Amino acid sequence: MNKMKVEIWSDVMCPFCYIGKKRFDTALEKFPHKDEVDVEWKSYQLNPHLTTQADKNINEYLAEHKGISIEEARSLNEHVTAMAAEVGLTYKMDEAVVANSFMAHRMTHFAKTKGKQSELEELLFKSYFTEGKNIDDLDTLLQIGEEIGLDKNELKSVLESNQFAEDVQKDVYEAHQVGLKGVPFFVYNNQYGISGAQPKELFEQTLQQAYDEWKKET
Repeated sequence: MNKMKVEIWSDVMCPFCYIGKKRFDTALEKFPHKDEVDVEWKSYQLNPHLTTQADKNINEYLAEHKGISIEEARSLNEHVTAMAAEVGLTYKMDEAVVANSFMAHRMTHFAKTKGKQSELEELLFKSYFTEGKNIDDLDTLLQIGEEIGLDKNELKSVLESNQFAEDVQKDVYEAHQVGLKGVPFFVYNNQYGISGAQPKELFEQTLQQAYDEWKKET
C-alpha cells in the first residue's frame, strides 16, 4: 500500500523530542487516514562527541555544555519537566544518565528493518527520561530490544559491530543539508517542515494539508 511519509529527525537525549513525539502521536491517532501514513525516524546527535559519564548529574552536564550555572541548568530541566507533564510524560531529569546516543541510533535503524522503529523510539525515550537507564550500555539496549520482540542474539551481533553506523551518519548529513539547526524536526511528504515540539493542533493541520496534497499527487 502506498503511504504518505512523515520523517522525524530526533535525538534520544533531547527532552523536546519526546514531548514532540507525544504531541505528534496524539495528532496522528486522531487522524482519520492514519493507516495511510508511514512514520520514519531519522537520526540526529545534539552532541556527537559526548563521552558517556554514568556518574555525572545531568544538571552538571548541561551547565558545562551551555556555559551556564548549575542553578540555571536545574531551572531549565525543571521547565522541560513541567512541559512534559502537560502531555502526560514523567521526566526524572535528576536520574538521567549522561550518555552518547550513537549506539542507540544504530539500534533504531536495525529496528526499522524489523518494522519496530516507532516502538523502539518510544521505549528509548522512556528509558532515558523516566527510568534513568544508560542508553549507551549494551545490556540495557539488549533488554529494551527484547521488550519489543527483537531477537537478542541478532541485536547483540549488530550492536557489537559497526552495522548501521553509515545510516546514522547519512541522516545527520541530510539534516545539515536541509539546514536543520535542532530537533525535533518533522517533514511531511517532503514538503512541509515543523521545527520543535509545537502544539498538537499544528501537527493536525499539517497532517491534513500534506495528506490532501499527497492524495492529489497519487
